[in-house]
Amino acid sequence: MPFNIIRQDITKIEVDAIVNAANTELKMGGGVSGAIFKAAGAIKLQAACDKLAPIKTGEAIITPGFDLPAKYVIHTAGPVYNKRNPEESEKLLRSAYTESLRIAIDHECESIAFPLISSGIYGYPKDEALQVATSAIRDFLNEHDLEVFLALFDKSAFVISRKLLGDVESYIDEHYVETRTIKRRKLLAVERRALSEDDAQLDESKSQQLAAPTFLAAPFRAAKPLDDVIGNLDEPFSDMLLRLIDAKGVTDVEVYKRANLDRRLFSKIRSTKNYMPSKRTAIALAVSLGLSLDETDALLERAGYALSRAVKFDVIVEYFIANGKYDIFEINEVLFAYDQPLLGG
Repeated sequence: MPFNIIRQDITKIEVDAIVNAANTELKMGGGVSGAIFKAAGAIKLQAACDKLAPIKTGEAIITPGFDLPAKYVIHTAGPVYNKRNPEESEKLLRSAYTESLRIAIDHECESIAFPLISSGIYGYPKDEALQVATSAIRDFLNEHDLEVFLALFDKSAFVISRKLLGDVESYIDEHYVETRTIKRRKLLAVERRALSEDDAQLDESKSQQLAAPTFLAAPFRAAKPLDDVIGNLDEPFSDMLLRLIDAKGVTDVEVYKRANLDRRLFSKIRSTKNYMPSKRTAIALAVSLGLSLDETDALLERAGYALSRAVKFDVIVEYFIANGKYDIFEINEVLFAYDQPLLGG
């Protein structure tokens, strides 16, 4: 099942379990922890915690959610960041996520929401805390089906690579059509399509005269001949998807997990001949298969979509595909930073 980053109050999320970044004594704290206790009913939740305290750093326990929308609260103690021993801090932080996820599975939870553990008063650098959270959750989801949310109350808790953001910003400046057009009204779909086609022709003309920008690398897999990818123009989306899966030599499980899609949704796409996915789902599948831009365009066309230079979401996705970066979680981190919808989910 998918993993999504959302900006929302964790106490209001309707999931089976939410995670409290607790202290080892399981006492009501401030910040997110305090908000969870108050929303659950501080007296009731503290009484339940007192029966299970103390816990060790990296461990997790579970209590009822009481007055929360969530059925359970999973309490885990993240580490105080140790600059002298960052490896130990990472080990303990990873354990906090993994143990929480394990307990959720043991209690037959289908969904869980985390805060960014240890990134507040415990001093864990936010960018490193995000990397550990993403890595631990992804590794767990490789073996289990669970819908996971990383809930951030505001963007101050979210920090990603400045270099990556800089590269994406440069690509947007170079390719985003609306930054160079008069914005007197919203463009119609037919106008966006025409602009995209014009830009494509212009780019092709320029490419014969100029070398490609230094930040634009070739995709990590050589593209197949376009005729082989396009095949029959009347071929349904699901048929082309299955053909691409076979051509890439990957399994269904690998595809839907790399695409950050729910297994049930993927099964529906696979088994329904004329099923038309959303554009975000179609792009997620293209990313999961490591398709080139031409291959991506061909797949999207089967579902009635196209990447447009007039849509910032599309330009960001195009940057990653053009540069052979097919990590959907990294793509989603950048989309989140730009307040764009995420892939998969």
